Amino acid sequence: MTDKTDKAFRLLQLHERLSKGEAIVKGTAIAEFGIPTKTFQRDIDSLRLYYSEHNDGKLVYDRRENCYRLRSKLNSLTKEEVFAVCKVLIESRAFNKSEFNAIIGKLLQQCEAAEGRAVKSLTAGEQVNYLPLQHGKPLIARLWVLAECVREQSIAKFSYKRLDGAVRNHEVKPVGIMFSEFYFYLIAFMADDSKAFPTVFRVDRMSEIARQNEKFRVPYSERFSETEFRKRVQFMYSGELHTVRFIFRGNLEAVLDRLPTAQVEREVDGGSIIRAEAYGSGIDMWLRSQGDKVEIL
Repeated sequence: MTDKTDKAFRLLQLHERLSKGEAIVKGTAIAEFGIPTKTFQRDIDSLRLYYSEHNDGKLVYDRRENCYRLRSKLNSLTKEEVFAVCKVLIESRAFNKSEFNAIIGKLLQQCEAAEGRAVKSLTAGEQVNYLPLQHGKPLIARLWVLAECVREQSIAKFSYKRLDGAVRNHEVKPVGIMFSEFYFYLIAFMADDSKAFPTVFRVDRMSEIARQNEKFRVPYSERFSETEFRKRVQFMYSGELHTVRFIFRGNLEAVLDRLPTAQVEREVDGGSIIRAEAYGSGIDMWLRSQGDKVEIL
């Protein structure tokens, strides 16, 4: 192998590691490649020039950690963004402790060392005391299998444990994945078309998930929209799509945020007449929870 090939190999290796967010420790790299300090420094200078000319980021030296990191201008999250996402993950309680720690760790690597330590110090107590949900199941892998079923329009087969403990086998046409109130949900139509409306399955209650070779077709004009479904479902209770009219005597902002399809028909004494579309009975539960603020018409 020539010196030129040696250098090309080293630069590709270093670039790949930096692009993945890894740090390059000077002493470790020198020992790994068997090169003198001056050669390593020339490699760093070449990479720094490359990133500068291609506007791919900035190669920075972390004196505290004695290593080099690539600070991307376009792809890296800022410390403020990392902090915000960490807070959302902590409050969601969606993942078990292992998956949560892995995601948080990778998020912190988006920051420079000092910024990462600052974010970690602000969330350290909540990270240590993170309280996952009772089911404790890993979800990331099964979510991706289901997402692939949605993308490829493949029939999915799985076992499902209901609240009463009964286990049923299902074959469905997956059309969307949503997150709401601590849990991930699969939105799907029954494969035998026994229901005209979508059914909601909690992902953590699913097991033995298998993507089938059988495909289903959803014409573009009829394609399921997670956004539109989310507007019309409350507490992930599925069912027939229907319209509800009621008088609301309270803070309008609260009802409009809770029911994105809500429209104010007109003002009445002490309140407003609201019309909203919704799937299933979830909206009825929410309306009853509002007490004397709501009068169903």
